Formats: sequence, C-alpha cells, structure tokens
Amino acid sequence: MTNTANRDAAWYAGRIACLAEFMMPERYELFRRTIDMRTRYMTLLAENTYHGQNAAALIRHCEAFGLQRMHAVETCCKFEPSTAVSRGTDRWVDVRKYGSTAEALAALKGAGYRIVATTPHRGDTTPERFDVARGPFALVFGTEHAGISDEIVAAADEFLRIPMCGMVESLNVSASAAILIYMLSERMRRTVEGWQLPPDERTELLYRWMMQSVKDSEAILERRFSGK
Repeated sequence: MTNTANRDAAWYAGRIACLAEFMMPERYELFRRTIDMRTRYMTLLAENTYHGQNAAALIRHCEAFGLQRMHAVETCCKFEPSTAVSRGTDRWVDVRKYGSTAEALAALKGAGYRIVATTPHRGDTTPERFDVARGPFALVFGTEHAGISDEIVAAADEFLRIPMCGMVESLNVSASAAILIYMLSERMRRTVEGWQLPPDERTELLYRWMMQSVKDSEAILERRFSGK
C-alpha cells in the first residue's frame, strides 16, 4: 500500500471510487451526508468515566450530534464503553485516551481549545448565553460521583451549568452531556463559520469509513492498485 505521506487528493479519489463499487449507493451517500455534518470545532473530554454505560452513552451523543472526536482521561479507570449501549457507534467517532488529566489538558489547549468545565456549583454561564463563536471548545465532564477534578477547575477557561428549577441539584453525566451537546452544536451550526471539517479531512474520513464497511477492503485495493 502507498505510504501515508503520499496520500494526496488523487490517491484518495481513486480508492474511494474503487470501494464505492462494493457499496450500496444509499450507504455511500449516507456516509457523505453524515461527514458533511461532522465537526471538530466542538469536542468532549470525559474524565475518569467509571460506568461502561455512561462511556457508551457519551460516544452515542457525540455520534448523534456530529462530534467527530472525543477525549477520555483514564487515570483512575479505563474508558470502556458498553457494547450493548454503544451499538457500534464507536466505529464512527474517534476517541483519544490519556493517562492523566494534565496530558489531556495540554493536548487540548495546544490544539487551541477552550476548556469548558460542566458543573452545577459554578454558575458562570448557561447554555443559552455561552459564546460558541469565540473559538473551539472542549466540554469537560467529570467522574460520576465526584464530578470534575480540582485540576480541571484550576485549568478551566469557563464554567457551564444547566439551570434547574426543581429540587434536583444536577443530572447524571449522560443526561447532562446530551442536553449540552445538542444545544451547543445546534447553535454552533447556526452561528459559527468554518465549523465543518476541512475538505481534506472529510475525504480522509470517508476513506476510513469505507475501509471499515467494505468486506476485504484491503485485499480489494491491493488487487486494483498493486504496482501503481
């Protein structure tokens, strides 16, 4: 197979066209439409998610609302989504894992993300007032029982809460994530320019998805492009 450094637009175009011959046209178009709605402008960081059901739910939320990448800190426990809950959605979302919160924060801040900590105890802003257009941001969700760590609190650029009008002080991590990801991703698409993946990233993602979906994809491409 061709080296990654040589994978230009023509390289991808030829292989995507080849793999498309082995897919139903409807599925190919579904991939293209879905990728057009994908974003990395907004992402999610899960800090020590203990329950596999919650880990899977976070991935499902990202997939449902078009977040292509999420991040997970595994200092205290592995990020292991329940397959019964994720139901294959982890195939379509890129998950980056870190051995420490410091490592995750350095990577996200280095990539230009604002660190937005979700907590009911610091009412800096609500989803309706949060400025989605001020730059890329990472929503941080803490562990199920203790919430976000002191390290996240110290590093956060902003804090976000979901207002409550009942006696319940907070929602569980899955419910909170679903509400915030939906509200903020919808506002992002309406108000932010350049929220979509760049064209070259969309092409690379389409290729990866097709490689996962077409049976014997590597052998097919080897037969078609060997020696080229």
